[in-house]
Amino acid sequence: MSKMLRNIAAVVAGLALGSLANMTVVMLGPALFPPPPGVDMTTAEGLRQAMPLLQPRHFIAPFVAHALGTLVGALAAHGIAGSRKELFAWVIGLLFLFGGIAASVMIPAPIWFKVCDLLFAYLPMAWLAIRIATYRKRAPAA
Repeated sequence: MSKMLRNIAAVVAGLALGSLANMTVVMLGPALFPPPPGVDMTTAEGLRQAMPLLQPRHFIAPFVAHALGTLVGALAAHGIAGSRKELFAWVIGLLFLFGGIAASVMIPAPIWFKVCDLLFAYLPMAWLAIRIATYRKRAPAA
């Protein structure tokens, strides 16, 4: 497979696998941190009404979903890319960051969460993916 095709596949796979990891954590979130009784978190209006009732623990799953999704996606992109592997890990981090910015505009959430999410869940996870991939490449085979 040519390098260009591998690079395209890296972005597609990074987005798909990262999104899958993100959605898995989002779906598990209410089981780990149940919303307050009577709260409907499935609609935009329900989410807007629920926001004052949510505690900081209710924001753990969304943050982990965003961070883990970016990490998985960036690792996948780094592993699949045919050239400039670090660049494609950063591309995934940026694409997920753009999604996070869009979500922060559309979904009502406390400012502290938006700031924490945008600063720590995306680009730092792309950086961490690069570090993990680089370490794994250098580590001696067992």
